[in-house]
Amino acid sequence: FVIFTVILFSCENSMEQINKVASQKAYTGPLQTAKNVEIIYSDSGFVKARITGPVLNQYISDTVSNVEFPKGVLIVMYDHALKQTSSLKANYAMRREKKQLIEARGNVIAINEKGEQLNTEKLFWDQKTEKIYSNEFVKITTPDKIIYGQGFESNQDFSVYKIFNIKGTVTVEEKEE
Repeated sequence: FVIFTVILFSCENSMEQINKVASQKAYTGPLQTAKNVEIIYSDSGFVKARITGPVLNQYISDTVSNVEFPKGVLIVMYDHALKQTSSLKANYAMRREKKQLIEARGNVIAINEKGEQLNTEKLFWDQKTEKIYSNEFVKITTPDKIIYGQGFESNQDFSVYKIFNIKGTVTVEEKEE
């Protein structure tokens, strides 16, 4: 009985110790880190995309789950025949799982199936609406012209797009009636 009483009272913490532990900030770093990552996304047995990057960090909390590629990312999209339809490369990327939104920053380069190339510093890919967009300066290089603008919107494979506030020389074809 004496030993039990000593053990019971020796495990008591002071309110000062409890408050000290409770006031410490929670760890805010990544929950998981992986190096030389390759992720294959598939749907209904078909490969849709391959994502590679030198470092992947995963952050998870009660309300947020994010995947970060702090040292760059390459995303390659495929059709059902595994033919590459587009690609996106950036110095940094973050996927906000809850919003299904990917943000790519730093020397962002997107290339579509026709070989047209988009260059910008920031690009968003909304996976819910299957749209990619940017409010930043954009440059699109096609086989026969270069188009500059402030802002951009496209479908997710970058095959149909709009450029806002176009600058530069653009050739417009007129239809004969």
